Amino acid sequence: MTLEEARQAFVDEWGKLGAAWGISRTMAQIHALLLAHPGPMDTDTIMEKLVISRGNANMNLRALMDWDLVVKTNQPGVRREFYAAEKDVWKMARAIAAQRRKRELEPLMRVLGEAIAIEPGKNDDPAEVRDFRKTLREIQGFGTKAGKALDLVQRLDQSSFVARLMGLLKAG
Repeated sequence: MTLEEARQAFVDEWGKLGAAWGISRTMAQIHALLLAHPGPMDTDTIMEKLVISRGNANMNLRALMDWDLVVKTNQPGVRREFYAAEKDVWKMARAIAAQRRKRELEPLMRVLGEAIAIEPGKNDDPAEVRDFRKTLREIQGFGTKAGKALDLVQRLDQSSFVARLMGLLKAG
């Protein structure tokens, strides 16, 4: 396998992984492409390599910048904008954890709190309401623990996190 074939295999697989995690396949492929190359790339090169439109490239590059996974750079004497991926895996994990919390966990926890606080209607079966609330409280408890884990990822540096994780694994 050549370097270019290996890069393409990585881009394809990262795209599948991203789609499985609920982000756009193209967004994940652009991220992988930038991860796999040694320096920044301009939009035209990204479009050419992935065979995507300018609008698609720009929309997904903006999303990657919103996630703090990609930064826009300039090169002296060149008018085009270039993009580079954050290649520090720990920084990537922290950025992804922050976005997952904001986009997924926080809205779910808000809805769970509201749903648990419902006032049953006069035709609602009290046993069903209790079971519903019990289920939601269990999910809420898990969500709270997941939030604490995300907080830990955000607060600690890599070595401290790994040390705590290993301690938990040994204790379990």
